Amino acid sequence: MPYAHRPHVLDADSHLMEGLTWLRDHADPSVRELLPDLTPALDKGGVGAASKIAQGLARIGDVDRADELAEDVIASAKGWMALGAMDPAERTRALDLLGFGSQLVFSTFSVGLFAFAQDPDVVYGGTRAHNRMMTEFCNGDDRLVSVGFLPLDDPDRTLAAVDEALEMGCGALWLAHATSAGRSPAHVDNDPVWAAIQDAGIPIVMHVGGGKSSVSKGWHDNGLPRPKDLHGGGENLRAKDLPSVHHAAETWLSVMILDGVFDRFPGLRCGVIEMGASWAPSLMSRLDYAAKSFSRTEPRIAELSMKPSDFIRRQIRFTPFPGEDVAQMIAHSGPELYLFSSDYPHPEGTKDPIGKFEKSFDACDVDQAARQMFYEDNYRTLLGA
Repeated sequence: MPYAHRPHVLDADSHLMEGLTWLRDHADPSVRELLPDLTPALDKGGVGAASKIAQGLARIGDVDRADELAEDVIASAKGWMALGAMDPAERTRALDLLGFGSQLVFSTFSVGLFAFAQDPDVVYGGTRAHNRMMTEFCNGDDRLVSVGFLPLDDPDRTLAAVDEALEMGCGALWLAHATSAGRSPAHVDNDPVWAAIQDAGIPIVMHVGGGKSSVSKGWHDNGLPRPKDLHGGGENLRAKDLPSVHHAAETWLSVMILDGVFDRFPGLRCGVIEMGASWAPSLMSRLDYAAKSFSRTEPRIAELSMKPSDFIRRQIRFTPFPGEDVAQMIAHSGPELYLFSSDYPHPEGTKDPIGKFEKSFDACDVDQAARQMFYEDNYRTLLGA
């Protein structure tokens, strides 16, 4: 029996676990030596990169251990040791056992090695290497949707990167929820980029780790020992980080809506991944209030064709954390906004994400139509399927 509890479960968040030099190995020779391997980033987070990656690669050849993992794939090993974390053929086996009909696949650590560099050649060269890495991993199984990265630093180079990503086979494009080269993502110079993505019919996505997603170090400096990360996974979040993990993404969405990008490009779809979703209803209310309050002094807001909340309903989808009360979110704002994610093979996804979401649904008697939207329909909407 697969883990999935219904015939069609579509997963909006999963990951591969990179080898130490995977990004560099996929780079053009001109930029290869400018890109670091994973060691400094992971050792800084206390992960112990080299030994864990070596263990993960060695485990791939251990048939007996793979069979043990397959007995309960969602609840067994996480990270580099998980089934299908580092090997595409194993990932197909894992997906069969999970029972998910489609799965967005993100990198785990690689984006941080190049996306925020000062040298544009590193940013765009790293992007090309990253997207090659992702599509190579995913191309053997049509259920795996490769998530490429897309910087906005230079609109002309970004347009070329969109074309490259599409040619490689990326099915979604991950954007940093931050300013780019000191400019808003809603800058009019980016309109050709949004037009190209809209015409291609693939979504843009934001993901935790793609912007300033946690509070600054000073807020953690309380004179006491620093607590351990809850799960020891790819995000390294602690309790004080969680309430603000979505703040930069919330600002990103606000400027894109209030400056009319989603109005000018009604086919541009956006997923907000692994930053929780309990903040979405309040964002909708506050954006509507902002539009009402400032439409007289900011003409572009008065010119919007709909309320800001209606753009969210039409074009933006959110993945709740397992354990968030998704039933209450649906009650407050509607079932069309939220979609399932497992975060496999990261430990943050927990050993039973479906069970946690179903507990919330059962407690509030959420009907089957809303559950159908959560597990399947909203994913199809996001991907334009």
